[in-house]
Amino acid sequence: MSAFSQAITPLLDRLISWRERHISERYFLLILSLLIGVTMALVAAFLKFIIHVVESFILQNIEDHHYLYLLFPALGILLSLLFVRYIVRDDISHGVTKVLSSISQRKSRIKPHNTWSSIIASALTISFGGSVGAESPIVMTGAAVGSNFGRLFRLEQRNLMLLIGCGVAGALGGIFKAPITGLVFVIEVLLLDLTMASVLPLLVSSVSAAAVAYVLSGKEILFQFIQTDPYHIERIPLMILLGVVCGLMSLYFSKTMFRFESELKRIKDIRLRYLISAAILSLLIFVFPPLYGEGYDSVNILLDGQYTQLLDGSIFEAFSNSYWVVFAFFLLTVLFKVFASVATNSGGGCGGLFAPTLFMGGLTGFIFSYLVNYFSSLNVFISPKNYILLGMAGLMAGVMHAPLTGVFLIAELSGGYNLFLPLMLVSLTSFATIRIFMPHSIYSLRLAEQGKLLTHQKDTAVLTLMNLESVLERDFEVVSPDITLGEMVSVISVSHRNSFPVVDERGVLVGIVELDNVRNIMFRPELYNRYKVRKIMVTPEVKVSSATPMTEVMRLFDETKAWKMPVVDEEGRYLGFISKSAIFNSYREVLNCTFIGD
Repeated sequence: MSAFSQAITPLLDRLISWRERHISERYFLLILSLLIGVTMALVAAFLKFIIHVVESFILQNIEDHHYLYLLFPALGILLSLLFVRYIVRDDISHGVTKVLSSISQRKSRIKPHNTWSSIIASALTISFGGSVGAESPIVMTGAAVGSNFGRLFRLEQRNLMLLIGCGVAGALGGIFKAPITGLVFVIEVLLLDLTMASVLPLLVSSVSAAAVAYVLSGKEILFQFIQTDPYHIERIPLMILLGVVCGLMSLYFSKTMFRFESELKRIKDIRLRYLISAAILSLLIFVFPPLYGEGYDSVNILLDGQYTQLLDGSIFEAFSNSYWVVFAFFLLTVLFKVFASVATNSGGGCGGLFAPTLFMGGLTGFIFSYLVNYFSSLNVFISPKNYILLGMAGLMAGVMHAPLTGVFLIAELSGGYNLFLPLMLVSLTSFATIRIFMPHSIYSLRLAEQGKLLTHQKDTAVLTLMNLESVLERDFEVVSPDITLGEMVSVISVSHRNSFPVVDERGVLVGIVELDNVRNIMFRPELYNRYKVRKIMVTPEVKVSSATPMTEVMRLFDETKAWKMPVVDEEGRYLGFISKSAIFNSYREVLNCTFIGD
């Protein structure tokens, strides 16, 4: 223990003791949630400041030297790669997925370095032009701050989980100035099963973070929007159609991201992977400059109606007066955004999917309005800036499977509260569309495939939290298929079990001897040497792999009507039995002591 730790521990012990005597746990959680909210607002302000200063300096130099688009993004992900590889020495990518994984597995201990490592890595990546967002890294930072605040004061598991949620809510509330979004995101995306009592700390954290953010940076919001074109009820079919388009674009984004990311991860040589990723990113930004950085400035240019400015400096600039060239430019920019984002992260950068999702959504809404308004024979005109906002909400709802988050985020980011009905229509339609093809969000798909995803269905959630290893019963007498019935009777006489796994010389399960199946011959000594276990054993109806999720185990129990099943490893070697009674006992323990607010 360091000298500092030796000095601070007695003071901390006295503080914790005083707190336990004078402040109830409920009010202490509210105090911590307030501190977390303020902390995350300061962290968000610092991150945005660093990104803005470095990005502004670089863009001023790039303005007259377009070829530098080939250099700076590659330099940014290289710096991030070196920082993570040689200083952090840990995987800090996919921030929201990691937080969701921690919550799904009830692992409330997030490493202390996550309170700062994601911030520095994402600042290096984004400020130099990496085509990702800062929101997922700061979500990871917020979760780490909440976890380590709770661990500092030695809070129990369920309160640590709640403080992780407070950190996430505070992170989003601080970086977006969107307190409702912070609260809704935690409930809708992180899937915390909360009561009204536990919602209050989340609200305190997100509101305090947003309030401090307003104090630090004023009333300015991310997307400058003034509604000059009210929506019309007769445009509802077009809004629903936009929702379908957003749902399909969300599907394209999610599927392409997973596929392209998997292909890049197959490259085991990190240097080669960096070179390929950097080349892809730099070339895409060189051809399509709006792919540089988070893309929020590009969305604001679209909202201002100056869409041809986005072609400046590109190879398409000379054709900015051509309708179809502009259309093709924006369509290709949307389609290639996912490749730029994946290349950024796979090459060693650190960033999230909030900004790419909002960027793609804004451009999708613009392209939709641009195309509809072109066909003047339809006698229909729709407001591009309204549909830019609707597109952002639609992509957010589709990619994250979070329609409420999409609605409230866009409303709070733009002040477009008058568009609530259209926002809800587009978000719900997009969500319904992608659910046809993908039952899980971009964040939860990997966890769902591993059977580790926590859901709002409590029965399924409890089974997800349970570990097969913890309910495995090993006190069964193992026998060989070559022993005689007489030897088998000797084993039965000293066992308190009715089932006997039969394994070969390699330990592979080849059958089971059930007491009921041999009861009629076990008392006939004349048969003891005539029969061997190989002839009296039966093949188990089903074998459970040690990697099988508990939800799948319960499904097998329901289908087979069995009370217990043998468990084997990947090689088929016998490990033990799993029974309904052991599962039910573990189920009650998890249900009683795990859920937040219960």
